[in-house]
Amino acid sequence: MLQRICLSIVVCLAVIPFLTAQTKYGSGGEYCSHAKSSRHHVLQPRGPNSPSHPYDVLEYKLDLDLYSNFVSPYPKSFSGSATIHIRVDSILNSIDFNAGNYSLQIDSVGMSGLYFEHANDTLRVDLDNIYYPGDSLYVQIFYQHRNVTDNNFNVGGGMVFTDSEPQGARNWFPCWDQPSDKARLDLTAKVPATAKLGSNGRLADSTHVADTIWYHWISKDPVATYLIVMAGRNNYNLDIVYWPRLSNPQDTLPIRFYSNPGENPTAIKNMIGSLADFFAQTYCDHPFEKDGFATLNNLFQWGGMENQTLTCLCPNCWDEMLIVHEFSHQWFGDMITCGTWADLWLNEGFANFSEALWLEEKEGYGAYKDEIESNASSYLYGNPGWPIYNPSWAVTPPGDNILFNYAITYAKSACVLHLFRYVAGDSLFFECIHQYAGDSVRFRYQSVVTQDFIDKMNEVTGKDYAWFFHQWLTYPDHPVYANTYNFTKIHDQLWDVWFRASQVQSDGQFFAMPLELQIGFSDGSDTLVKVFHSANNQEFMFAFAKEPVSLVFDPDNQIVLKQGTTVVGTGEGSLPGQRLEYTLHPNPLDQSAQVMIRTTEEAPLMVTLLDGTGMTVAVLMNENKPAGEYYLMIERDGLPGGIYFLRMESGIARATAKLVIR
Repeated sequence: MLQRICLSIVVCLAVIPFLTAQTKYGSGGEYCSHAKSSRHHVLQPRGPNSPSHPYDVLEYKLDLDLYSNFVSPYPKSFSGSATIHIRVDSILNSIDFNAGNYSLQIDSVGMSGLYFEHANDTLRVDLDNIYYPGDSLYVQIFYQHRNVTDNNFNVGGGMVFTDSEPQGARNWFPCWDQPSDKARLDLTAKVPATAKLGSNGRLADSTHVADTIWYHWISKDPVATYLIVMAGRNNYNLDIVYWPRLSNPQDTLPIRFYSNPGENPTAIKNMIGSLADFFAQTYCDHPFEKDGFATLNNLFQWGGMENQTLTCLCPNCWDEMLIVHEFSHQWFGDMITCGTWADLWLNEGFANFSEALWLEEKEGYGAYKDEIESNASSYLYGNPGWPIYNPSWAVTPPGDNILFNYAITYAKSACVLHLFRYVAGDSLFFECIHQYAGDSVRFRYQSVVTQDFIDKMNEVTGKDYAWFFHQWLTYPDHPVYANTYNFTKIHDQLWDVWFRASQVQSDGQFFAMPLELQIGFSDGSDTLVKVFHSANNQEFMFAFAKEPVSLVFDPDNQIVLKQGTTVVGTGEGSLPGQRLEYTLHPNPLDQSAQVMIRTTEEAPLMVTLLDGTGMTVAVLMNENKPAGEYYLMIERDGLPGGIYFLRMESGIARATAKLVIR
């Protein structure tokens, strides 16, 4: 396919080579990925397209006795109850919950629950009645956590914490353990008076009696089970920073900092207000009534976990970019949660991308681009060869080392958001993200799937970007370019630039993208041309009234996910230099002239009038014609006097005639 474009603005492009991966965890996403992919778990509100289920959990009310877990010899066992408030979505006389047999012993059920069976990590509760869609019921479950290590409920040295992503909540309380079902939380925990314990939402009260405290935490905003958290220890340090909301400075958000003895989170406490301002301006107001961070012990060695309103960090990990990454999850991951584990890129891609945006806010676009290119090189170096979005993961998530693979889930996903910024343009892109985060009807406090996100991008832009997201999310790998170009002198005052965009990746998938070309000229100037690459081996032609001497593909490296070369080729098409036969009379013309064009085969015939700079003035013909002679009249129609060029093309044959208007 040959497209001919006559412009006087051009661009340059460089192709990214393979780069060496970083040898240390320099970004928050790398810390996060390393932590989540290295775990060894014992694996026993919805957006418009999120998966349906026979029931919707409205609230978990947990009452847990954790006192002995803080006291030597620090057993892992505790007793508790879970009262689960349910809205029925289909006819039910029994309900299945996730409950790990290895970790949990179910003692009894009550309220609407009559009998139970606990096997194969499933707790089936027979109900006291038949319930119909729209009905509401409560099931109370009395249970014990065994004295076993499951890496989801963690105990050691006077510290207790939970760590549940992706499907570990079921190992410390019975629940419907899927990200598509978010529910309110009411949690009461009994601990020694020497301990502080944080959780989701706000601290409703803490009752201190003798040597015991009962902490009562309530999250009025729905939370996914994998984001429900407890973090407590003896002699925890606690500092609270109050951030005045931009929307209402009289309304302050408490941000709680739980730190281990000897740690110093001062730098992060001083930074958090500016970071909150930036995310509130870029995305939307902070979505919750409280936020916080808690460092843990060596049972949580790497990275962070973005539990809703209480992020957990590795010991002494008060690292700026880790905090940026995890804090951004309060918007993308917690407020808006991936509907299935196939949609995890909506969490982690946004968090990595937020790191780059924060650097842009602090240091300028160059710092942002450096971070994006660092993500791209991490992907290119470590690409395992699977796509970002795999629909089978919605049903059966893979192992943590695959699900949380840094190259794909974090780095490549962030780069896809950058590519969408490039394709849509800054103004539309940031409006898209702002409206996505601020959509209180469909997305805020709900779970969403990838199609929900694409639909929102299309709605805001008024365009269909399904092609873009389909290729970058569902195809593995990336484009590998083998581009060619050449320059041809037509007249003393006209040069052609021919460019063929080719992709040669082995899997045969094609990535459509807008391309930028920077063309340099003999007088030291250059110009930028942007074209849309819609088919492989697509050809483009540009005309200039000065001599081109260089061409650079993607000069600003906007398509960061790519490899390949751009070199001088042998010529245009299979018969470079083939010409049409034509006559033009009179030349110079005063009011009109006639051109005769003779073609030798059936092909699209295109006749274009260019001005002296190579810009298109008019397209005189563009239609398929059989072989033969064709006559066209060229009318002056008020054109100013000067030098013009008549470009004639039929298939791969072409001719350019100089035309003078007096």
